Amino acid sequence: MLSLNLPAFDAQIAVRDGKRVIFDAIRRRYVALTPEEWVRQHFVHFLIAYKGYPQALMANEVQVRLNGTRKRCDTVLYRRDLSARMIMEYKAPDVQITQAVFDQITRYNMVLRVDYLIVSNGLQHYCCRMDYANGRYTFLPDVPDYNEL
Repeated sequence: MLSLNLPAFDAQIAVRDGKRVIFDAIRRRYVALTPEEWVRQHFVHFLIAYKGYPQALMANEVQVRLNGTRKRCDTVLYRRDLSARMIMEYKAPDVQITQAVFDQITRYNMVLRVDYLIVSNGLQHYCCRMDYANGRYTFLPDVPDYNEL
């Protein structure tokens, strides 16, 4: 798989039924190894190992209902009271981060109303903090450490 702008980690990759799979530590099972999944696993590992995010407060493929349809957030970070705190949206490395990607994560946030949104294609990462009182958001220079949230 492609080298990313994220720290390498000891990915557990196997072949099942002729297809490559990767172990997802959050879901505790092997999942299909797609380019987007490659980004997700690297980014989750980065958050846990380098930014101090508690694995127990993270979930992958979180379903939300939006306008009568079911959508899935790639990763959600929760508070200890299990309210959502951050949404992460991943794209494959060859997918450009465009306004459409931000529109997608913003739709998810209409349901969850989190404090932070992150978008990454493994090469570029964007993190913004929501300011609901003023109806704005601020892009941050880096993904904050967990203890800074």
